[in-house]
Amino acid sequence: MIDRLTTIMARLRDPETGCDWDVAQDFSTIAPYTIEEAYEVADAIARNDMADLKDELGDLLLQVVFHSRMAEEAGLFALPDVVAAISDKMERRHPHVFGDSAGGHAQHWERLKADERAAKGDAGALDGVAIGLPALLRAEKLQKRAARTGFDWPDADGPRAKVIEEIAEIDAASPAEHAEEIGDLLFAVVNWARHLGVDAEAALRSANAKFERRFKAMEAEAGDAFAGLDLDAKEALWRGAKDSERTLG
Repeated sequence: MIDRLTTIMARLRDPETGCDWDVAQDFSTIAPYTIEEAYEVADAIARNDMADLKDELGDLLLQVVFHSRMAEEAGLFALPDVVAAISDKMERRHPHVFGDSAGGHAQHWERLKADERAAKGDAGALDGVAIGLPALLRAEKLQKRAARTGFDWPDADGPRAKVIEEIAEIDAASPAEHAEEIGDLLFAVVNWARHLGVDAEAALRSANAKFERRFKAMEAEAGDAFAGLDLDAKEALWRGAKDSERTLG
């Protein structure tokens, strides 16, 4: 089946008979679609929509095939090379399954990843954390990397105090400094969440979904009059939407 998909992509990319849009793309123009498709996979999982998940996984697979086809055209690598590389990596990282090693899997996994980063020339503890990651997720990964070197708070009290400190710095900052100080606050909140065992990226996605759900309930309750209501009236609708959720919960 994968051969059918690679054949379709080759035809789409054919300079003479292919699709003009597909032919015009390159790695940089396709990358945003790759990220978007990964999020749509996560969204389908969050909604527990398995039919949609099947479709979204197909869309994500297409992104891998698309990038691989462009690389093949450039003489860099092809899809079989991608599959071989990840297969080799999984076997290498799981010697307790595919080799003779046993025990200490977590430590072995981290040591192998460190060795792989070193082989790529990533010598620093923070090297290799992808810049294209969502900002909250990247902040957490940077903090975890730093923590492995011993640069970390011993408990959640430290990052909690840092959050309070950063809020005070925002209050004291000039308008030109607000963006930097807000960034520091967000970074501190991620650190606090990490110490509390909370996935900041997932927590914010959940908060987004909750806000969207409650806002739509407000609109449904008020109907066409919603936009013209004053803030007090909208706040009352918001409280009603929250109360309805609690009652249903």
